Amino acid sequence: MSASQHSPQQLKRELGWFGATIMGLGSVIGVGIFVSLGLAAGLSGYGVIGALVVAGILQIANSLNLAQLAASHPVSGGIYEYGYKYLNSWFGFTGGWMYLLGKTAVAATAALGFSSYLIKSLGVSQSFLVPIAELAVLGLTAVVLGGMRRSKAATTVILSITLFALFFLIIAGGVVLSQKGFLPVELAEIDFKIGLKNFLESVALLFVAYNGPARITMLGEEITEPRKNIPKAVLITLGITTIIYMGVAIVSLGTIGAEALGIASEEAAPLEIVAASLGIPGAKTLLAIGAITATLSVLLSIILGLSRLLLAMGRRGDMPRLIAQLNSAGTTPYWAVIFISIAVGLLVLTGDVKTTWSLSAFGSLWRCGIVGLAALRLSDEQRLYPVWMSLFALFSGLFLAFWIEWQVWLIGLGLIGVGLVWHFVASKLKERESLAQTSSD
Repeated sequence: MSASQHSPQQLKRELGWFGATIMGLGSVIGVGIFVSLGLAAGLSGYGVIGALVVAGILQIANSLNLAQLAASHPVSGGIYEYGYKYLNSWFGFTGGWMYLLGKTAVAATAALGFSSYLIKSLGVSQSFLVPIAELAVLGLTAVVLGGMRRSKAATTVILSITLFALFFLIIAGGVVLSQKGFLPVELAEIDFKIGLKNFLESVALLFVAYNGPARITMLGEEITEPRKNIPKAVLITLGITTIIYMGVAIVSLGTIGAEALGIASEEAAPLEIVAASLGIPGAKTLLAIGAITATLSVLLSIILGLSRLLLAMGRRGDMPRLIAQLNSAGTTPYWAVIFISIAVGLLVLTGDVKTTWSLSAFGSLWRCGIVGLAALRLSDEQRLYPVWMSLFALFSGLFLAFWIEWQVWLIGLGLIGVGLVWHFVASKLKERESLAQTSSD
């Protein structure tokens, strides 16, 4: 009898709404606020506040679509499984493949962001950026291999430090601004000179910054009472995230301005510059620690979530069956974790946060289309939210995707093409396997 026959086939349900919210917040609050806020400010200037609002509204619609899909079909795999169940195998595979590519890019961005903040804090040479990022990937792989309970405990500790640092920045920054006033802004500096294209690209980049609720749905097989707890965790995650993002954005723009925030993002550590500008002893160090823990939290949650996606793909034969093997306790798809970690480590070698983050935005926005289409297929009994929300998420996501840089489009479409070729080959192999099984019977 093989090892896989001894292994459990279903993951244990160990997360309630609070645990799912912790995993969601750990997925959201990290790279988005510590890295992409500066990237977006560099594009749209002070219009980044409006871009945050628009991106948040779009993400609410997309996340609630995902929540009702997860509540009606609570299994590991998220969009991949919803595409298969409510559309067809090609939509299912494409959704899963794009999620896999996009979130691997986010994980690489998180690893590079962690390394950048750590290097700045320790005064280490920038030449260590990639090696330190790779060590972070290796260390968190070991945590995820320990199972959901260890991953949840690590995320809770890391997230607590991150939230403390961000609330300190918001409160301390608010006090400083009340005393010194908001940095003067000339009307000519506002985005009228920047144009609609840069504003929409900013929205696209910030859309990914709210994207943690999608990872809650990836853990659907491990969440108790999914119809109640998944939507609840998604809404709480998005509410807390929006409050924090808006507070940090206002303080950042008020203290150093949009131009300086955009320039600081080139080194992947913009909020450290904001903290230093407050003139409060220890503020810069505290923000650096918060950034380090935040990026680690995102990296951990993505490795965890993507391993569950690979588990689902392995079960269907869209990935090698080996990927679907669980450990003897039924808590970890260990080969899937290892595979994801290798993929993230390879992407880290680019050493460029703008490239990795733009790739993740491309994948996220196109996935909105598949999520919207799948949500439109829900029956009245399964549906938790109105049909117009699914239509809104579908068309707004596809519209924003067209504002991503054309170079990223070429890379993204090329990778999608590779995935579709693989799916075709895998489908043929499954057909042969099925025929062979039938003839032997």
